[in-house]
Amino acid sequence: MTGPGLADIEVTALKGVGVQLAEKLAKLHIVSLQDLLFHLPLRYMDRTKVSPIGALQPNQNVVVQGVIKAADVVFGRRRSLMCRLQDGSGTLTLRFYHFSANQKAKLQPGAHIRCYGETRRGASGLEIYHPEYEFYDEQAPANLASTLTPVYPITEGISQARLRGLIEQLLPQLGQHSLPELLPNTEQNWGSLEQALRYLHQPPADAPLDQLLDMRHPYQQRLAFEELLAHQLSLLKLRQRVQAEGAIGLPENPLSLEKFLAGLAFAPTGAQQRVIGEIRTDLSRPVPMLRLVQGDVGSGKTLVAAAAALQAIANGYQAAIMAPTEILAEQHLQNFRAWFEPLGISVGWLSGKQKASERKAALAATASGEHQLIVGTHALFQDEVAFADLALAIIDEQHRFGVHQRLALRGKSRGLRPHQLVMTATPIPRTLAMSAYADLDVSIIDELPPGRTPVTTVVVPNERRSQVIERVRAACAEGRQAYWVCTLIEESEALEAQAAEVTATELATALGELQVGLVHGRLKPAEKEAVMAAFKAGQIQVLVATTVIEVGVDVPNASLMIIENPERLGLAQLHQLRGRVGRGSTASHCVLLYGQPLSQYGRARLSAMRETSDGFAIAEKDLELRGPGEVLGTRQTGEMQFKLADLQRDANLINRIRSCALDIAKHHPDLVDPIIARWLGQAQEYAHV
Repeated sequence: MTGPGLADIEVTALKGVGVQLAEKLAKLHIVSLQDLLFHLPLRYMDRTKVSPIGALQPNQNVVVQGVIKAADVVFGRRRSLMCRLQDGSGTLTLRFYHFSANQKAKLQPGAHIRCYGETRRGASGLEIYHPEYEFYDEQAPANLASTLTPVYPITEGISQARLRGLIEQLLPQLGQHSLPELLPNTEQNWGSLEQALRYLHQPPADAPLDQLLDMRHPYQQRLAFEELLAHQLSLLKLRQRVQAEGAIGLPENPLSLEKFLAGLAFAPTGAQQRVIGEIRTDLSRPVPMLRLVQGDVGSGKTLVAAAAALQAIANGYQAAIMAPTEILAEQHLQNFRAWFEPLGISVGWLSGKQKASERKAALAATASGEHQLIVGTHALFQDEVAFADLALAIIDEQHRFGVHQRLALRGKSRGLRPHQLVMTATPIPRTLAMSAYADLDVSIIDELPPGRTPVTTVVVPNERRSQVIERVRAACAEGRQAYWVCTLIEESEALEAQAAEVTATELATALGELQVGLVHGRLKPAEKEAVMAAFKAGQIQVLVATTVIEVGVDVPNASLMIIENPERLGLAQLHQLRGRVGRGSTASHCVLLYGQPLSQYGRARLSAMRETSDGFAIAEKDLELRGPGEVLGTRQTGEMQFKLADLQRDANLINRIRSCALDIAKHHPDLVDPIIARWLGQAQEYAHV
C-alpha cells in the first residue's frame, strides 16, 4: 500500500530543505516532490571511466587522473594558473583563469588529482579550462561514478551537486508514494513511468549516451509524449471552457454578402469561398467560433475577414479587427472603409497614437454602437475601450499575440463571449499548428487570386550594389515602382531609422531623376500615411523602408524589391516582405542584397528563398533551421515552455498525441487535470485569462 501522492508532499519533507532552499527551488517551479521528480536532466556527463591522457582528442568530455608535474602562474592577455598533469601515457594542461591563493597552494607539483572537463586545443597542446577536480591519495583513488551524471536546469543559489543530492534522496522513496500512470492503456507500451524516471535521473554506465544526448531514448520519448499531451489537453480544456460559455448565434444573411461581393472589382477564389463558408457556419451556431485562417501572402485573407464582419453587422452587432502594427491597422482601415461605407456601415478607428479629442470621440462612438466595425492596434485591449454589442473579434497576424492577449477581448462583450477569427500570413507547419493552436479550428486559403505573378528571387552580394541601383533606375524608367528595405541586427527603431535615412539619401543622390520616399517606425502616423499614399498614387517611385512594411501594404504597381542584409532576417519575415511585390500582373523581382561573409545558416536561408515561393515549404524550412520558438513567435511559445519535449524533434508523435488527447477528453475526463498539473503545474493553465 503506497502513501500519499508525490504531488501532495512539499519539497521541505526532504532532509536539508529549509525555507531558504525551498524558495530557491520554487524559482525552478519545484514546490512538491512530484515537481522535483519531473525536473529532468538537460544532458549527461560520463564520469564512469578514466581516460588515458595519451588517447585524448579535442572536444571530449572526459575524466582523467594523474600527478601534477608543474604549476605556474603565467601572464598572457589574461593571468592564469597552468598545471601540467601526467598519467604515464601523456601530458595535459589544466588552466584556471579564476583561482584563489588556497587553490594555488593545493595545486602543487606532486599532488594526485582526478578531474573532469572538456578538452580543447590550446597554446600548450590539449587543455581543460576550469575542470571540476578532487584530490586523492596515491594508493586509493576516489570511487568513480556508477551511473552517468545528469546535468539539470539550475538557478542562482542551487548547485548541480545540491540538486543531484536531493534527487538521490528522493528516488529510494518512490515505492512509498503513489505515482499514478496517467496514459491510457493503449499508450502504455513504453515501460512504466517510475522505471523511466529512475533511468533518466540515474542512467546506467552502459546507457546509450548518444541517444540520451539527442533526447531520443525511448524513456525520454515516453515522457515527451506525456508532456506534449499535457499541453494539448490544456488547450483542449481551454477550448471546452470557452465554448461552454455560449455565444450569440449569427444567422447567415446571403443578401448582405451578395451585395458586398457585387461591389468588388474581382470575384473570390474557390479557396476564399470555401473558408467563408466554414466561417459563416461557425458564426451561425450559439457556440463561440475559434478559428485560425492561414493564407500565404496575398491570398486574400482580408476579404474573408470582411465577409465574417458583415455577418455580425447584418445581425445588428459589432465586429472588431485588431492588427499588431499601425501600418497594417491603417491598411485594414482603408480597405474596410472603401468596402463598407458604400453599404452604409460605419467603420471606426482606435490606436495608441490618436490625439486625445479623436480618441474620446472614437471611444464614445464604439461604446454607443455608432461604429459597427472597429479597426485598431493593441489599443483595443485597453480597459477604457467598451463596446455596445461586440459579437466578433478578428485578430490579424496571430503569432504577434499570445493566447492570453487573444482571449482578453472576451471581457469586451456584454454577456456572451464574442466569436474569434484569427488570421496569419505566416504559414505554420502542420505539426506546429496542431500543437500551438490545438484550441482552434484551422482553415487554409491555399489558392492565390488570378492574375498574381510569381516573384523571381535573386541573391546578389553587396559588392554589386551599384548594378542593383541601376536595375532600380531601369524598372522605374518603365513606369514601375520599387521598395528598398533596410534591416539591422539591433532591435532598435532609432538605429534602423538612421540606416534607412542614410540609404534614402544615397539613393536620392544616385537616382536624381526619381522621387525617393522614406518610411520607418519613428515617423508620426500622419507622416507615414502621407508617404504611403504618395507611393500608392505613383508620386514616389522608390520607397526606402524598414521592416515596418512587412505586412499589409498593397501597391500593385511595385514590381521590384531590394532587401539589404537579408541574412539578418528569418525566412518567414523575408517571405512576408517579398509578398509586397507580385501583387499586380507585371513580372516581379526580389533582390536579396547580402553582406559578406555569409554563414552556412544564412546561405541555407537565402537558397530556400531563391528556390521556392510556397509559404508552407518556406515555413517547414524555417522550422528546420530556427526551431518552433522563432517560427511561432516568442509570445506564443513563451506559453509553451517544455521540460523535455521539442515540437520539431518530436513532430512524429504529434498525430498520436492529438488523437490520444481527444480520446482522453472524451473517455477518461478524470485524467485531464492530473496530466496538466503534473507537467504544467497549477500556474500554467492557459484558461485563466
